[in-house]
Amino acid sequence: MRLSMNERIWTAALAVIGDEILSGRTQDKNVAQLASWLNVQGIRLAEVRIVPDKTEAIVEAVNILRARNDYLFTTGGIGPTHDDITVDAIAAALGVGVVYHPEALAVLDAYYATRGGLTEPRKRMARVPDGAGLIENRMSGAPGIHVENIYVMAGVPHITAGMLDALTGTLEGGRPVVAGTIGCWVAESEIADLLGATERAFPGVSIGSYPFFRDGRTGANFVVRATDAVLVDTCLAELNARLEALGHAVVAGGI
Repeated sequence: MRLSMNERIWTAALAVIGDEILSGRTQDKNVAQLASWLNVQGIRLAEVRIVPDKTEAIVEAVNILRARNDYLFTTGGIGPTHDDITVDAIAAALGVGVVYHPEALAVLDAYYATRGGLTEPRKRMARVPDGAGLIENRMSGAPGIHVENIYVMAGVPHITAGMLDALTGTLEGGRPVVAGTIGCWVAESEIADLLGATERAFPGVSIGSYPFFRDGRTGANFVVRATDAVLVDTCLAELNARLEALGHAVVAGGI
């Protein structure tokens, strides 16, 4: 997306950690909810990487992604079992040790007081890279972790959602992206030049084209995105007019 020269673009990356995601046994749902949440914070989700439960793979991903984005989020691998190695891998990436966070221990001790007590495996969920802070978890006790520009969260989507809610308003970002959609029964290839010319006519706008085949017909939805709602509306109107000038009926809101 092209923006004015003086507008700061804040970006984030997501590292989805877990062999179960790569094997197909578990379908990730955190990408979409993180992207939506970040947009409200004025931050763009710039890239996503899925990595296995291997320390060297996590370390590599963490160091690459945290260096080229304002924020890095990770999901998965912070539970009580031996294969939950995210904390150790992030500590290794940062070159620090792993310690028990006293506040996390207190939270877990209270949470498990009526659930069998704070066992050694459960205590693992209080381990953090040295110097880290906590992200509140109202769902299951075990907190997330914040260290430098890294936010370490659970892999379970509803727990992740709660952690994101706790972080709302705490990250610095820019203006949220707004979007508008129109649809048309036309092959994307027929109007590719029109889409490109329209986008170039509106600096600060991006136009996404999403083709589909439905009811034996080919069509596409076009999503106009920018940080300025007026600019989005103006570009949509122009795109609408250009499509209609070629004889294509346009459907507001998409097909």
